[in-house]
Amino acid sequence: MREIVLDTETTGLDPESGDRLVEIACLELMDRIPTGRVWHYYVNPERDMPHSAFAVHGLSSVFLSEKAKFAELAQDFLDFIKDSKLVIHNAAFDIKFLNHELARLDRPPLSFDHVIDTLTIAKRKHAGAQNNLDALCRRYNIDNRKRTKHGALLDTELLAEVYLNLIDAHQAGLDFGRAARSAAQAQVAAVYARVTVLARRLTNEELEAHTAFVSGFKSPSVWDQYL
Repeated sequence: MREIVLDTETTGLDPESGDRLVEIACLELMDRIPTGRVWHYYVNPERDMPHSAFAVHGLSSVFLSEKAKFAELAQDFLDFIKDSKLVIHNAAFDIKFLNHELARLDRPPLSFDHVIDTLTIAKRKHAGAQNNLDALCRRYNIDNRKRTKHGALLDTELLAEVYLNLIDAHQAGLDFGRAARSAAQAQVAAVYARVTVLARRLTNEELEAHTAFVSGFKSPSVWDQYL
C-alpha cells in the first residue's frame, strides 16, 4: 500500500484572494514504512510575499523568484502522487490550494476520496486536546526542535511519525510481507543448517568447572529454562 505524506506552504490563507503555493513536499510510505523517496520543490508564486506569511515560513520573494512556477512542476507532481492516498494535516487547506493551482491550468482537481486527514483522526482520538503538529509531536515524544519555522519538507517528516502513532502502526516495519518473510526464513535456515556437527572445543576440566558453577544457581534459574 502506497501513501504520500504531503504538506505545503503558501503566501496566505485564501487562494480565492490571490494567495499562492510557495512550497510543496511529498514523502512516500510503502506499507506504512518511509521509503526515502521524496518530492520537494519551492515554487515561484508570481507575486509578493506578505510579511505575515514570511514570518511563518521565512521564504522571501527574492528567494522564490528564481524557483520554478507551479505550471512547470504540475505534471511531475501528479506523476509522483499518482492515485496514492494523501496523508495531510488539516487537509482542507492544502487541497484547496492545490486544486486552485490545478484549476488555473485547466487540470482536474484532487479528490478527497484519496485523502487521509490526520487532524480529523487526532481530534477523534484526542478530543478536547490541542492537535496541531507541534502538540502532537510533544504528545508522542517526537523531536521537533528543528521546527523553528514552518517548512513543508520537515513537516512531512514529522507528520509521517505522527501519523504512524495516531494509527498505532509504529512497528509496521516488522511486517515485510509474505514473500519477504519466506525469503528471510530461508536465509535463517541456511545459516543454521550444518552438514556436520562442530567438534567440541571445551576441555573436560572446563566442562567440570562449568557444571560446578551452574549447580550453585537457585532453582528454577534462567539457565534451567534455557536447557
